[in-house]
Amino acid sequence: MNMKNDVNPGALDAADQSTDNDGVITERSAFQRILTVTVGPIIAAFVLSAIILMLVGVNPLTYYGYILERSLFSELGLEQTATRMAPLLFLCASLIIAFRAGIWNLGTDGQFLLGAVFAAATAPLLVGVLPGWAVLLVGFVLAAVVGAVWSIIPALLKAYQGVNEIVTTLMMSFLGVLLASTLVKLAFRDPSTTVPQTRTLPVDDRLPRLFDTSISSGLIWGLIAVLAVHLMMTRTAFGLRLRMVGANPAAATHAGLSVPLLTMATFALSAGFAGLSGATEILGVAGNVRANWNPAYGLMVIPLVFLARFHGVGSIVLVFFYSALLIGSESAARRLSVPQDFTLVLVACLLICLGLGEYIDQRKRKKER
Repeated sequence: MNMKNDVNPGALDAADQSTDNDGVITERSAFQRILTVTVGPIIAAFVLSAIILMLVGVNPLTYYGYILERSLFSELGLEQTATRMAPLLFLCASLIIAFRAGIWNLGTDGQFLLGAVFAAATAPLLVGVLPGWAVLLVGFVLAAVVGAVWSIIPALLKAYQGVNEIVTTLMMSFLGVLLASTLVKLAFRDPSTTVPQTRTLPVDDRLPRLFDTSISSGLIWGLIAVLAVHLMMTRTAFGLRLRMVGANPAAATHAGLSVPLLTMATFALSAGFAGLSGATEILGVAGNVRANWNPAYGLMVIPLVFLARFHGVGSIVLVFFYSALLIGSESAARRLSVPQDFTLVLVACLLICLGLGEYIDQRKRKKER
């Protein structure tokens, strides 16, 4: 199956309208569509996951209750949920740019890790040499540049040779993950530790905390990134050009737009934000990168962006929901002896239900035409 022919991400954010036989544009019920493509899949995923939990002898109500108790009804849980949101928000910004421009950037995990590794390797060396704010700024800029550079090969192949970026970005992501681990074990390894890892950025030199909490200020920058990207893609001429390229490259060329250059720009911006996501995780929370570390946030965020229909505010809401799920499921898994990987089962159920919801929605739209 050719994904490029089946789904065009750049066309999914078009107005939800259908045309009758007389050519009259009629709008579908907004509530019905939200129920079909967003609320419905979420509820169905939780029901399906509950059935799986019951099959393995776990009370789903108890499991979900622990998730709510740990992630939303405790002060520490809320702070951890908010902190977890920061890197995910930058990845949302990355994917919104790519998908609205019709580009399948599936290499965010490699871009994320390389940005994290270079930021982790550089920032500790600059402590005491540069002011604290300059250390963080250099780390973020370097991570963004590294992420963008890692997307050059897929960008060139897509822009000038028409090579499917799904394959090339996945391949570069695989190589990026391996390269990041290799750099940690060799060139960027902290010689003072026995465990392969980069040098550790002191806690006092990391991103400041918000008020008197443990929440990283990376959350604020992540929120700004998503909202800025949303406004850029929906309210600026540059964003309109990117969306035109994604919706109809031939029409964009006919309108005088440089499709190859805009394609390159899309890759650079998307991968740059993925690199910033890695830097946010390291400079705000972890402080270093250990060998073979890979949270795989990139692939996790993809269904959230699709559920939000590439909308910035919707993505923020779903990232909060997903972060709470991640934090709460860790506690629920320990209490009920459920593997922590069950969260991935829930995500898989969500993807299946999301696909079914999209299929049902497309069938309804065809019948209304």
